[in-house]
Amino acid sequence: MDQYSILGRIGEGAHGIVFKAKHIETGQTVAMKKVALRRSEEGIPNQALREIKALQEIQDNPYVVRLKEVFPHGTGFVLVFDFMLSDLSEVIRNTQRPLTQSQVKGYMMMLLKGVAFLHHNNIMHRDLKPANLLISSSGHLKIADFGLARLFSSQQQRLYSHQVATRWYRAPELLYGARKYDEGVDLWAVGCVFGELVNSSPLFPGENDIEQLCCVLRVLGTPTLETWPEMVELPDYNKITFKENPALPLDDLVPDSSPQAVSLLSSFLVYPPKQRCPAAKVLHTHALYTHTHTHSLYTYTHPHTHTHTVYTHTLYIHTHTLHTHTHCLHTHSIHTHTHTHSIHTNTHTHTLSTHTLYIHIHTHSIHTHTHA
Repeated sequence: MDQYSILGRIGEGAHGIVFKAKHIETGQTVAMKKVALRRSEEGIPNQALREIKALQEIQDNPYVVRLKEVFPHGTGFVLVFDFMLSDLSEVIRNTQRPLTQSQVKGYMMMLLKGVAFLHHNNIMHRDLKPANLLISSSGHLKIADFGLARLFSSQQQRLYSHQVATRWYRAPELLYGARKYDEGVDLWAVGCVFGELVNSSPLFPGENDIEQLCCVLRVLGTPTLETWPEMVELPDYNKITFKENPALPLDDLVPDSSPQAVSLLSSFLVYPPKQRCPAAKVLHTHALYTHTHTHSLYTYTHPHTHTHTVYTHTLYIHTHTLHTHTHCLHTHSIHTHTHTHSIHTNTHTHTLSTHTLYIHIHTHSIHTHTHA
């Protein structure tokens, strides 16, 4: 612990306090999670062990937070991670206007790549949500908080707890008490995150488990044996009865979204877990990511012809500009360079009345050129 200098407190979770710190020798800024062991505990808490094990299994992936080291401290131990400026929840909550389609597609691309990597390595995260998707100062997204992560096997299904995932992102099978489940619970959460990115608000904000299920049923309709045959095997299937509701068009859930965006949402928000599209398949087959130069998230044009004020995002003790929108007025030619990590490699062309917006998105930066 002597090799680090504590700079401030970032937050507190169920199993530890997170601090911002600096490595004294290198000057590198890191995040440190201190996990204290209570006297009643005979060893390291299971959630902490799971997080350490999962992160040690999946080191060096660009879309998963990196565990730099673990060491004992006092009556507990410390986990050291790369420092990330913010998280997706902060970005959504603090933005002054809806995220642009390039931002949404970029964040989703990084999330899908991270989830595909986890599932390829037979790891369920079980708590995907915006607050657990960290964002670096350059806009790069990484999946974090593996305290609920578990290994799964498609050959041998085991029993798990259904009390996992944060309520708003909890899959229907978990709400019905499922003890046997797989990576489908993560894919449902991915759909919820996508909808929240588009709407700037949660899709299913239930205040308790029953209301959470009601929120889902109001949109997807009451499940039937035809639409979800496996639901009869769920522990709480006969304990909860709802009146029959027809499904609403998903277009109503994400107004102004394009057919391609609604299609992506429908890939995840379906009752049968096996029908949820794997993250890797979405990246390779869905129109939004195989033809990003021709398909849009929205059916309308965002008001890019208006002058936007620069948005300054403040988190903890640092101020960092995440979103800068500079737009063309009259006949001036303005070049805006916003540096952020992205994975788009295609070129988008949008016509806005007399203005043409050219967006060149590269692996490590976004260059936006607005011409009169």
